[in-house]
Amino acid sequence: MPSQSISFYNRVATALDDTSLKTALSRATGRFVGNRAGALRALSDADGLRDTARAIRAGALAQLDTLLVQLAERVEARGGHVCWASDAAEAQHYIVNLAQARQVRSIVKSKSMASEEIHLNQALEAADLEVIETDLGEYIIQLAGETPSHILAPSIHKTREQVSDLFHQHLGVPPTDDIPTMTQTARRALRQRFLQADMGISGVNFGVADEGAVVIVENEGNARLSTSVPRIHVAIMGIERIVARMDDLGVMLQVLARSATGQKLSVYTSIINGPARPGEADGPEEFHLVLLDNGRSKMLGSQYAEALLCIRCGACLNACPVYQAIGGHAYGGVYSGPIGAVLTPILQPDLPDVHLLPQASSLCGACQEVCPVRIALPDLLLRHRADAVKAGKAHPIEQAAMSSYKRMMTNPFLYRAAGRAARNGSRLLGRKGRIRRLPPPLHPWSRERDFPTLPAKSFSEMWEEEPE
Repeated sequence: MPSQSISFYNRVATALDDTSLKTALSRATGRFVGNRAGALRALSDADGLRDTARAIRAGALAQLDTLLVQLAERVEARGGHVCWASDAAEAQHYIVNLAQARQVRSIVKSKSMASEEIHLNQALEAADLEVIETDLGEYIIQLAGETPSHILAPSIHKTREQVSDLFHQHLGVPPTDDIPTMTQTARRALRQRFLQADMGISGVNFGVADEGAVVIVENEGNARLSTSVPRIHVAIMGIERIVARMDDLGVMLQVLARSATGQKLSVYTSIINGPARPGEADGPEEFHLVLLDNGRSKMLGSQYAEALLCIRCGACLNACPVYQAIGGHAYGGVYSGPIGAVLTPILQPDLPDVHLLPQASSLCGACQEVCPVRIALPDLLLRHRADAVKAGKAHPIEQAAMSSYKRMMTNPFLYRAAGRAARNGSRLLGRKGRIRRLPPPLHPWSRERDFPTLPAKSFSEMWEEEPE
C-alpha cells in the first residue's frame, strides 16, 4: 500500500508500473463486469428494478431522521444498545471502552468498510486488543499489512501467486496456486479464532427501520460466525444505510447481489434484531449498534447528497477504466474508484492531494451506467473539480491554460489563428493520420495512446467554400 505521504501522481505512476497489479485487476474486474451484465439480462425489467431501488433509497434519505430514531428505539426495545457516533473518534471510543469494560481479549471482524473508515483496527490494537479479520480478502491483506483496495473484494490487487507466498510466509504451508487449497488453509487458521473470540464486529449492509434489524450480506459465512459465536456483537452502520421496511429490503438485495457479483442473491443474508432471547441456543449475549455519521449529515441537502444513495456494490469501480488501470490504493483513502473520488474529499478532506481524486476520471459515464441506483457520478466529479478551482487548488499551469483557452474561444480572430497553427503543427508531427508523441506539456497523454492529426481545413473554411 503506498504511503499517503507520497503524492497522488507518484502513487498512480507506481500503480501503472506494477505488472502484477494489472494482472490481478484484469482477472477480477473483467469477471465482475461480465457476471453483472449476465445477471441483469436475466431480469424481465432490470431498468424498472433499478428505478425502484433508487426511489427507495431517495425516500429513505428524505426521512432519515425519523427512520434512524425508529431503528434505534426498536433495537433498544429488544435488548440492544445504540451508540450515536458523530465522528470516527466517538465510534472508536465507544467500541474500545466496551471491549475493555467487558474484559475482551480477542476480537473477530467480518468485512466492514465503515470500520476501515474510522481506522478501528488501529484503535483496538493500540489498546492491546487482538483483532482478526475473518473475511478471506480482509484476512489476506491483514497478513500483508495493507488496507482494502476495493469495496467488495479487499484483496483484488493480489494475484493467487502473491497470496500463496503470504500463506507460506505467515502460515507455514507449502506454496500452491490452487485456490480451493488456499481457501481451506485460511479456513483452518480462522476456525479456532471464532471459538476463542469474546467480541465480534461487523458492518451493516442495510438497517430496516420498522423491524429494528440490521442486515448483513456475504458469501463466505464468516460474518454469520462473527456475529453469533462471540458473546458480544458490535455492528457499525453508516447512518445512510437504511430502508423503511422489509419490502424495500427485498428490492435492495436483488440489485445489490446482481451489481456486486452477478448473483441472484448472495449466499448468506443475515437479519439480526438484537441479542439472543432466553431459550435461544445461538446469538450473542449483547448486541451494540453504532450509528456512524462521520460527515454524512453535512452531505444531506448539499450538492453531493446523491452520493449517499450508494449501496457499496463496487460496480462503478469494476467498470471504471481508471480504476482498472491503477487499482484502489492509488486513491489514498478508504474508498476508491468513482464513488471514492466523490466521497473521500468529503469524508477525509485532510488527506494530501484529495482534491485531485475527482480528476482521476475520463468522465466516460460507465460508472453511472452500471450504478444500481443510477447515481450521477460524472456530475458529482465535475462539481468537485469546480469546488477545487474556486478554492484556488488548481495548478498554476492549468489555470493559465484554461484562461488562455477561454480567451481563444471567445475571440474569433484568435480562434482561427490557433486552428491554423494547430493544423500546421499536426501535419509536421503526424504520420499516416496520427501523432505518436505530443510535445510538452501534452506528452503524458500520448504515452498510452496516439493523437489524431487535425483535418487540413476547418469546418468554417469548408462551409465558406460551398457554393451558394
